Amino acid sequence: RLGSAFLLQDAEGWQVGGVASGRELLAALTVEDGEYLVLVGPSGCGKSTLLRCIAGLERLDDGAIFIGGENVAALSPAERDVAMVFETYALYPHLTVAENVAYPLRERRVAEAEIKRRVERVAEMLGVTHTLNRPPQTLSGGEMQRVAIGRAIVREARVYLFDEPLSHLDAQLREHMRAELKRLHRELGSTLIFATPDQLEAMTMPDRTAVMREGKVLQCAPPEEIYFKPTHGFVASYVGEPPMNLLPAKAHADGVVTTDWFDIPALGRALKTGDCRIGVRPEDLLLDAPDSDDSSRASFEADVYAVEMHGDFDIVTLALGEHRLRAISSAHGSAKQGERRAVTFSTDRLYLIDPATEAVF
Repeated sequence: RLGSAFLLQDAEGWQVGGVASGRELLAALTVEDGEYLVLVGPSGCGKSTLLRCIAGLERLDDGAIFIGGENVAALSPAERDVAMVFETYALYPHLTVAENVAYPLRERRVAEAEIKRRVERVAEMLGVTHTLNRPPQTLSGGEMQRVAIGRAIVREARVYLFDEPLSHLDAQLREHMRAELKRLHRELGSTLIFATPDQLEAMTMPDRTAVMREGKVLQCAPPEEIYFKPTHGFVASYVGEPPMNLLPAKAHADGVVTTDWFDIPALGRALKTGDCRIGVRPEDLLLDAPDSDDSSRASFEADVYAVEMHGDFDIVTLALGEHRLRAISSAHGSAKQGERRAVTFSTDRLYLIDPATEAVF
């Protein structure tokens, strides 16, 4: 069990970097035994720093890190039994693949027969047996990534940390490696924490996703909850591709929400009245839906600004004043640039965001 007690929960979220003097530690972010957790957020938000703190490569100013019930904050990286895969692979060019994978075991003076057994098992698991006698510089990017992963998992550590390991791979190889990492986690049964700026990786791979911004974990929950029930405006707008559409609006005491372009019928839920932002996901915007008196739907007209073909669907950019909205159309080729189209959406899938606190209600 990995409990990161150096994360301070306050009204603004989880604060990475230690407990400030005089402030009470309210709760700790906990990763359960065998869990696959993904940290996602923009560059510079603190994902790598958090991993390096867990690994012992960065020292805490204050607070504690518990692994298996033991506070490891004062232990060296070698004493924590944590394995880390870096973005740059960090393979030794003067060693063969087999020697790279075996390196952490030789550092721990494991018997040669056991080293051979583990290296061969890991190489077979990752499909790199044919590369064992080659130097790393002769491998493809995908092969080097597998070797780097193999060097980490050969240790059979308590916790595995992955710091943006797929960022240098092409799209097809990244897709393949996502599936391979899920399979690998299932076979190992170990705790795995994976940092990435890629929301597709964050939504398709883990048991839970932690969304970070400016050193804070804003929400940590299963991917479907992050997507459908965001609690913070940044989480709502960051997760999803294309991203959520946002418009300025005003909520009224009678439950009606108004914008400069259209009104939204009474939502039938408690609202915080005043200025707000509304959010609608692209897949919920329907072009040219049939007229309906359904009070649970809102409608407006917008100009087609651009159309992007994505195989069996189009992403349609709509111009609404100075704002640009994205809609996903399954009717390929039906929208043409410059046209004016009717757009509807269900108010059941509407998000309201407080502009001051960024709380979603």
